[in-house]
Amino acid sequence: MGIDGEGVGFFKRQVVFVPGALPGEEVVCEATQVSNKFAVAKILKQRRNSKDRMTPPCPVYNECGGCQIQHMTYEGQLREKKDVVRQAFERYTKIDLNKVDFPDTIGMDDPWHYRNKSQMQVGKRDGKVIAGLYSSNSHQLIDISDCIVQHPQTNKVTQIVKKIAEDLKTPLYNEKKRKGFLRTIVTRVGFNTDKWQVALVTAEKEFPRQEEFVAEIKHRLPDVTSVVQNINPGKTSLVFGDESIVLYGKEKMEEKLGEFTFHLSARAFFQLNPIQTEKLYDVAKEAAGLTGEENVVDAYCGVGSIGLWVADKAKELRGMDVVPESIADANKNATNHGIDHATYEVGKAEDWLPTWEKQGWKADVVMVDPPRSGLNPSLIETLIRTKPKRIVYVSCNPSTLAKNIAELAIGGYELKSLQPVDMFPQTSHVECVVLMSRVGE
Repeated sequence: MGIDGEGVGFFKRQVVFVPGALPGEEVVCEATQVSNKFAVAKILKQRRNSKDRMTPPCPVYNECGGCQIQHMTYEGQLREKKDVVRQAFERYTKIDLNKVDFPDTIGMDDPWHYRNKSQMQVGKRDGKVIAGLYSSNSHQLIDISDCIVQHPQTNKVTQIVKKIAEDLKTPLYNEKKRKGFLRTIVTRVGFNTDKWQVALVTAEKEFPRQEEFVAEIKHRLPDVTSVVQNINPGKTSLVFGDESIVLYGKEKMEEKLGEFTFHLSARAFFQLNPIQTEKLYDVAKEAAGLTGEENVVDAYCGVGSIGLWVADKAKELRGMDVVPESIADANKNATNHGIDHATYEVGKAEDWLPTWEKQGWKADVVMVDPPRSGLNPSLIETLIRTKPKRIVYVSCNPSTLAKNIAELAIGGYELKSLQPVDMFPQTSHVECVVLMSRVGE
């Protein structure tokens, strides 16, 4: 299986990427793209099926690009995701994984309805407002009424908000013409708090029939605790813009993880699978090996969730993030839980680590949870220079993870453990928790 969930096969020694094919299968396929290094093909006929092949339960699975491997049994998904991680390390590092603690992927008991947040683009078809995701490699919007990896409440909220937009004839944003108003319906639900947050991403600040729209949300969805308008006027693939306005209720919603309650702004990053997040954070906490005597840095901290998870074992905790709202949430979350040895700053780790070092404060353990692009090269240089004893790396991209680990290995760190965690069943994504220690520590 390839990193995007496609089957990787060979024809006359040339690599062929075949979406929908599974490891162990023999297929007849037609090339749709050919280059000197590889080809991409579509399946015409199955000659031999994998024992892991199953019928995907989602009715729009073959049109929607949200999931990639619903046609594979869950046992097969967990096995192949570990292999994807192995492939990345074999491709980008010289590390022998047989000498590293590398357990099987940690999966879910129920791998459905696990996502606490949905971001559905809006459009119009046959006079009706639709909301969903764009089909793979296209701008064809697929209407999704009941996504089976989303929490049922997010589906319900999105459908009702979509109907309100239709009833009130709310102008919809047209990406090609760059005209219109409503772009995206973002819904977040608290698995453990029953709090609902609706964010309406709009291309303009002026909200036509705003009072009526909010009144209808309150009437049809009385349990919604927060309605926020986010303005994103730019031609961009990013969902959110920089400005948010609270239209109703609280600016933030609450969610619980273990003993912690987090206050989340609409733009604030928070893990999308709260059930697996607790498992992920437990693995990270164990990897950190804290004794109560370590200074800990939580880089890319978001609302502070992973740092707060380990705070009881840290001497002092410091975190940073480039999103000001996230830092405000992190500080509030620490205060609300009586954690008075935590400090959060707006900015980048590569700037704050040397600043703190000049002030006489040095990190013993650095925990990083970067975006898919991986660690900033300047942060890698900073880590190698400031020499924390241990680095705990939480990654959502095996390729950038492996590349970063290779660079850190050259800089004096060795890979101790590598634990895959399935945060997003039915998709090709796999999360990993890595422990690296300074050689000799």
